[in-house]
Amino acid sequence: MLRTKSSSAIVAVSDVPRARAFYRDTLGLDLTEDDENGPLVFKTGATDLVVYPSDFAGTNQANAVVWAVGDDIESIVADLTAKGVAFEHYPMDDATFADGIHRMDDFRMAWFKDPDGNILHLNSAY
Repeated sequence: MLRTKSSSAIVAVSDVPRARAFYRDTLGLDLTEDDENGPLVFKTGATDLVVYPSDFAGTNQANAVVWAVGDDIESIVADLTAKGVAFEHYPMDDATFADGIHRMDDFRMAWFKDPDGNILHLNSAY
């Protein structure tokens, strides 16, 4: 039924101008639709990320968005760190943590939060 339909990630935010600056300027996403009060639509790869205002912004305690970035993970984490993004450290069995990146053998993962506390995730999968 849905296997041939496209999907988009959607993230609730409390402050649309602040979210616009974070997703456009900090993360470098292309803003393709911009309503002054939201929603905002950003292009990310072949998909869209919809950012909309909500009183429930930041209440999700799990991943809101995940990007499979392959071997670019180290350079992306370094670039975001230079822009002031702080990376989360989650204790995990069999994982090491350094420079914002969790490592389990060849698999690498990084988590950070947007200004509302939505959890954003990068991993080395393709």
